[in-house]
Amino acid sequence: MVEYAIEIDNLVKKFGDFTAVNGVTLHIKKGEIFGLLGPNGAGKSTTINMLLGLIPPTSGNILVDGIDMQKNPDKAKQEIGVVTQETVVEPELTAEENLMIFGRLHHIPASELQKDIDFALELSDLTDFRNKYAGTFSGGMKRRLETAKALMHAPQLLLLDEPTTGLDIQNRTQIWNLLRQINKRDNVTILLTTQYLEEADQLCNRIGIIDHGKLVALGTPAELRQKIGMSAVVEVAAAKDYLDKIASAFKKVGLDPQVLTNKVIASGGNAPVDKVDKLIKALTLNKIPIHGISMHEPTIDDIFLKLTGSSTRDQTGADNSKAAALMRRGR
Repeated sequence: MVEYAIEIDNLVKKFGDFTAVNGVTLHIKKGEIFGLLGPNGAGKSTTINMLLGLIPPTSGNILVDGIDMQKNPDKAKQEIGVVTQETVVEPELTAEENLMIFGRLHHIPASELQKDIDFALELSDLTDFRNKYAGTFSGGMKRRLETAKALMHAPQLLLLDEPTTGLDIQNRTQIWNLLRQINKRDNVTILLTTQYLEEADQLCNRIGIIDHGKLVALGTPAELRQKIGMSAVVEVAAAKDYLDKIASAFKKVGLDPQVLTNKVIASGGNAPVDKVDKLIKALTLNKIPIHGISMHEPTIDDIFLKLTGSSTRDQTGADNSKAAALMRRGR
């Protein structure tokens, strides 16, 4: 029996003289919920595209449920369900019709198709909306329908690219509950990328962080917190013009600051409360205006910032990386 749903070994992808993915090795066990995180342009999308067989690797190997993606791509792809970043449902068809078309595309026997549709609607909490046009659905309902479509052929692996981007917290929570149910009920392995770091913390058994094409960290959320050695995090939010002055105040009280887009953070180390007290006095003495100051346990966000020096939300909008440009030109 194959132990891993995904085996990626020494994966490399080059576009001309640019290396988008640089020697990534990653093994994801069956039944895991795994999060792949990284700043925009870090190599996530390129890795995912190779995993899906959409682009060939320059070198390295990919196995999906023990099947070599390069040697037997059609068979490997049958094991994968995909939910892309853009929701793709047919607005002029009902929920049931959307699922029926997708089931037929996967050659599900007619004798089983209706049963599978009923199951998918129940799982995604859309049974009462089966005869409603998908174009009338809310964003969260469309996302659940998209996930139901991806599960119609009973894949062993569900791959989701930023599944809750643009959804409010209520709809995000519904998607989280759906993914947990899929994973627990059918032992489906889930690989997701996300812009919401708390989402990875909530859902994932393990997390991999990729930056500049390399896997820079791998482990459970608890292991990653231990890895960076941050006991408590001191954070000061302020206008951009004052961040350098705030960083200087951090140094004066014995903290090693990291300046981000709209805040300065540092590990509190020993006696963090005393250092926060000194920091407040230093900021007050120098009349440096701030939006807020806090101290908290390290989060996945803090781990990400510590390891990559940036936030996933520091760079928003379309991926304008060199790799993306080269892919669009067909190189």
